[in-house]
Amino acid sequence: MWNPFKRKKEAVPETPQQKDYNHRLLIVKICFLLIFVAAGARLVQIQVIEANKYAEIARKQYEAKVPLIAQRGNIYDRNGNMLVTNSLFVSFAADPTIAGEHAKFIAKEFSKVTGKSEREYIQKLQTKRRFVYLERSMRPDVAELIPFKKMPGVVKASEPVRLYHYDELAGQVLGATNIDNVGVSGIEQQFNPVLRGRDGYVIMQKDGLGRTRPSVEYPREEAVNGHSIELTLDLQYQSIAEEELKKGVARSQAEAALVVMLRPQTGEVLAMANYPHVNLNKIDNADALKNRIVSDMYEPGSVFKIVTASAALQNELVTLEKKFYGENGKYKIEYSGKKIRYINDTHELRDVTFLEAMAYSSNIVMAKVSDLIGPEKLYTKARDFGFGMSTGIELPSESNGQLKKTSEWSLASLNSIAYGYEIGVTPLQIACAYAAIANDGVLMRPYIVQRETDETGVEVYSNQPQMIRRVIPKNVNDQVKRMLQSVVEFGTGSAVKIPGVDIAGKTGTVRKYVDGKYETGSYNASFVGFFPAEKPEIVCLVILEKPKVGYTGAVACAPIFKGIAERIIHNNGLIAKTMIAEQGVPIHRQNDATVSIPNISEKDVEDAVALLKRSGLAAKVIGNGSEVVRQYPQAGSSVERGAIVQLMTNETEQSIVPGVLQVPELRGMSVRRAVNTLAAERLGVSIVGSGMVVNQFPSASTPMKNGAKVTIICEPKVVTTAQLY
Repeated sequence: MWNPFKRKKEAVPETPQQKDYNHRLLIVKICFLLIFVAAGARLVQIQVIEANKYAEIARKQYEAKVPLIAQRGNIYDRNGNMLVTNSLFVSFAADPTIAGEHAKFIAKEFSKVTGKSEREYIQKLQTKRRFVYLERSMRPDVAELIPFKKMPGVVKASEPVRLYHYDELAGQVLGATNIDNVGVSGIEQQFNPVLRGRDGYVIMQKDGLGRTRPSVEYPREEAVNGHSIELTLDLQYQSIAEEELKKGVARSQAEAALVVMLRPQTGEVLAMANYPHVNLNKIDNADALKNRIVSDMYEPGSVFKIVTASAALQNELVTLEKKFYGENGKYKIEYSGKKIRYINDTHELRDVTFLEAMAYSSNIVMAKVSDLIGPEKLYTKARDFGFGMSTGIELPSESNGQLKKTSEWSLASLNSIAYGYEIGVTPLQIACAYAAIANDGVLMRPYIVQRETDETGVEVYSNQPQMIRRVIPKNVNDQVKRMLQSVVEFGTGSAVKIPGVDIAGKTGTVRKYVDGKYETGSYNASFVGFFPAEKPEIVCLVILEKPKVGYTGAVACAPIFKGIAERIIHNNGLIAKTMIAEQGVPIHRQNDATVSIPNISEKDVEDAVALLKRSGLAAKVIGNGSEVVRQYPQAGSSVERGAIVQLMTNETEQSIVPGVLQVPELRGMSVRRAVNTLAAERLGVSIVGSGMVVNQFPSASTPMKNGAKVTIICEPKVVTTAQLY
């Protein structure tokens, strides 16, 4: 029992060791208390204050947003021939934090297949980033050779890549896409938002093993595929233009060249060819994508004389029969301030009519006529024809050209502009001006997109011809047209004559202006015309830059125009029928000189090309090999001088990878049917020429792997007048 009076025991004094122990224990207790307080504060921060943030982090660990890639729209010609579509290629990517440990093995395996150095792959795998591409856009048959399943941290993915069925055909017009399938030039760039579509996505949930499965509880947005574009280009006309242009460049040894063809009544662009060509499936030089027909300015030279003639005739300052003195080809002009200038003509003319002055392309007479017209009227007429302003065509980087205001003209400007100097024009502007003459004096807006359809084929947009203005009255237009017909009948353009076909046109030759001065011995040559002259169906402009063999438009460009016109006339039933009905003259193909194709199989490519050149033939090399293994047409075949011989190299033959798919028989099919047949068989295609398939490589029944490419050789189907109707 407790006794309050009991004497308490005296407390035992603490030893120094006990005091030290108690002090340390107190510190430990305080530390634990602080840790619990900090942990509690952190829990409050995570569970209450930043709950949303950490919920999002957690969600990302078990969810993945997987993109659904939209398919880019196709591009067709006016007749529904597919020019551009898509193909699935393969890309390989890696996580260097995982794959880096196996860098040497991975680099060695990739190097075996691609031929690139192992060091290039090792450098990629030594980065600190979590994602790098090892290879992009590989052909499926090549990608199969890489054992990526044995490579930790390496993944394989399919990516859509643009497939250009005709390689070089209309390359600068169609344009190209970059590695991310975004348009960077031509139609691909101009209509990128339309063609690209909109990517979608799907939310996937990850299980404990990291596998992903679609979640029905989360939103899903389907991809919207891009719309398809149908162009006004005609595949057959485009092929003819490019083939004839290549022949002409070989003959004249020009540095560059171009052709543009329009339908004058509507402004539709039927063909647009640039040389050098660019292979859109294998672009070596990005500068080659430039479409000089719309982007580059030229001094037009004598082809501009239709403006001077139109201004003079409309203002009733001259008549076609009015006589002018040609000064024997050399005209001395004295300006105020004792400035003297000489204007020279190729032909030493004396007394000539205004019509004859146009036929013989007299600069002197045009200069004299410009003095009658005056600066303001000549400037106004040039603007009426569309010079100095863009045409509004649906292509990127179009130039306005350059037409100075009269206040900026020098004393010599009036005379110079009269025959096409001191003015900058685009080839398309020149073609449109001549299309106005072919269309009874009415200028039309040029256009190259015919319609747009959605992924189901429903039309969402259709282009229509658009009249800009009447440039000159019809009676004046008839006189200008008569002048252009005289150029071909007996003037500088007589080289383009085709029996039974009335052609109107104009030659042009102009010295190149380089670094502030006219370069000696350097010229641009041109010919522009339309046919049949009475009821024109086609306007065609040809320009060669710096031709070395025959620098004038009459010598360098007229044969190209004639070659194009002849092939179109003989292979186009509509034009042939029009000429027969309107003119009542039968069409006969001229007996051009023919040559026998030499045997060039098993020869080096350079030797084969040289041999063909000596025989008067052009060559198209297919593949990058050093030796010719096949040729088409076959040796001994008789063809027109200047025809193109297709050369298949050993690189093409080595590209055949045996597989389980068999190449179908394609000969005799149309291009469109052949492309569809190969697509159904999961085979790629490379197309040479246009029209009907006359040969193929590899031959039918050859076993090949999925995605391998088959080359088809095509030629237009000849339509004679007896077969038309």
